[in-house]
Amino acid sequence: MADTFNRPIRVLVAKVGLDGHDRGARIIATTLRDAGMEVIYTGLRQTPEMVVNTALQEDVDAIGISILSGAHMTVFPKILALMKKKQMDDVLVTGGGIIPESDMLELKKLGVGELFPPGTSTGDIVKYIKEWVHRHRNF
Repeated sequence: MADTFNRPIRVLVAKVGLDGHDRGARIIATTLRDAGMEVIYTGLRQTPEMVVNTALQEDVDAIGISILSGAHMTVFPKILALMKKKQMDDVLVTGGGIIPESDMLELKKLGVGELFPPGTSTGDIVKYIKEWVHRHRNF
């Protein structure tokens, strides 16, 4: 799929909570930048409020949450609720990390996009974000 956007896709990559492992988030951020996207990396120990406020201020097309702490069933619903309050209904929420498949299914029912476990091809993540933004965002 050729890039037909008038500007680069903007993605916020975030680490929420006390999870101190950010190697995966940094790899994804670099991969997305290499694919021509603008990436805002929040760094460690962000709150859901900080993530959503930054996403709103930066006018991002997608938010990618990297989570290894097991708090995914708290973090993702909180981010979705905050986004709903701020009428950010056209921003993709995706992510990856250690998330059991049954929890992935529940999160998708709530409105989270694809979730990527360790070992996922970075090319698949890039393709998914590009295709989602192409279908759901007008710019």
